Amino acid sequence: MTFVGTATMTIAQELPRKVNNVNLLDLSGTSMKLPYFGEKNLMIFYVDPQAHKQNHEFTVELEESHRAESPNIYGFGVLNLKDAWYPNSMVRAMARKRTEKNGALVLADQNRILRKEWNLGDCNDQFVLLFINKEGELVFMHKGILSENAKAEFFAVIDQYK
Repeated sequence: MTFVGTATMTIAQELPRKVNNVNLLDLSGTSMKLPYFGEKNLMIFYVDPQAHKQNHEFTVELEESHRAESPNIYGFGVLNLKDAWYPNSMVRAMARKRTEKNGALVLADQNRILRKEWNLGDCNDQFVLLFINKEGELVFMHKGILSENAKAEFFAVIDQYK
């Protein structure tokens, strides 16, 4: 599988690679493991709050087209709070308000746990799109604005796992 993104070629050559389930926080501060890890394929939006609009059009397109919807895929967001300039309490409150409207799951990463445990490299000021298969392998990663080629590669990956 090829890799598209802004990460270094060293990381690119490592995909797919095994990752472990980790504990993050829900928006009320309770520790929890990633949902459905090892049971479903996971589509994760790992977002620095300063970069939350970086791929806004893509996320709207994804939601409206239902292109990633499948009983085999579970998608959710993770806020990269360690790199946020905004106070964590404010970011959590804004996320809680938004999730009340759309019902999405959003978790909080206060200490760069995903970055460290999954060897993601620098995620500051980035919208990072991740896809982990049921076997616990990171099979897709893209940092920053998604090009048309990156979108096509992402859709090719998720189509394999529907």
